[in-house]
Amino acid sequence: MEVEDIQAFVAVADAGGLTPAAGRLGVSKSIVSRRIARLEKSLNAQLLTRSTRGAALTEAGATFHEHATRIAAEADAARDAVAADGKVHGRLRVSAPLSFGATHFAPVLAELASRHPDLEIQASYSDRLVDLVAEGFDAAIRLGILSDSTLVARRVSTFHGRLVASPAYLQKHGTPQTPDDLLKHAAINRINDEWPLQHGHEVITVRPNARFTADSGAALVPAVLAGLGIALLPDFLITDHIEQGRMVVVMPDYPMPEAGVYVVRPPGGSASSKVRALIDVMVEIVAGRVCREPVIPQAVS
Repeated sequence: MEVEDIQAFVAVADAGGLTPAAGRLGVSKSIVSRRIARLEKSLNAQLLTRSTRGAALTEAGATFHEHATRIAAEADAARDAVAADGKVHGRLRVSAPLSFGATHFAPVLAELASRHPDLEIQASYSDRLVDLVAEGFDAAIRLGILSDSTLVARRVSTFHGRLVASPAYLQKHGTPQTPDDLLKHAAINRINDEWPLQHGHEVITVRPNARFTADSGAALVPAVLAGLGIALLPDFLITDHIEQGRMVVVMPDYPMPEAGVYVVRPPGGSASSKVRALIDVMVEIVAGRVCREPVIPQAVS
């Protein structure tokens, strides 16, 4: 058995198909197919069933997968350990949020590429929550309060958020004072999002009446500026608007709970050298100074 054949099998099994596995491995689909066929021939067993919908493990494949995952991880770790030049090699596929990534994380990834010239970086910017395993990503940069998952996460910084509206909206509709008041106002919101609001040691969850929705936080900013309603947005999207008077903080005693900036990776084994390199640069550049909190003027009443 060849190690690269085992790694191809693990990639296909985890991603659920040859095409996403090929993207993750950085080779063509035909090469992945040949490696799987070679592995199955050496084991004299069918490991995967293929269909138009992807690939699924057979009973033999499910048995072999647990061992193969360990072998593939150990092979990667061994390669990193004996790298004579200590350089970071390979392809790093990383997902980053659209609302924040292009302005704050693109320079970080550029610095990572500059420090490691043998590292190829493929960055994908989207506010969609990608499936790291199925879509073949080595890591993702995520913002917010992470839900429970099997992903391995490293927090590198924190940020806050606030309820905001335009002065014109508040002059026309009044300023809410309590979470119950928010239900009487038009909301600008990410699709299906709830609003967690911190009041003292208590977190109150509000389900706003959304008038305007989008799947990107950055897309909500123009709607707030146009006076369409109230939004709960992170400081990195609203600080300049607040300080220049284009937005007003609403209910300052009810901020968004502290949220994090995370690097997450698929489960299993230790982080590869390329993911460790990403984490190191993120900690150095991002930690402690990603998000500047605004100077908050007096809210309109």
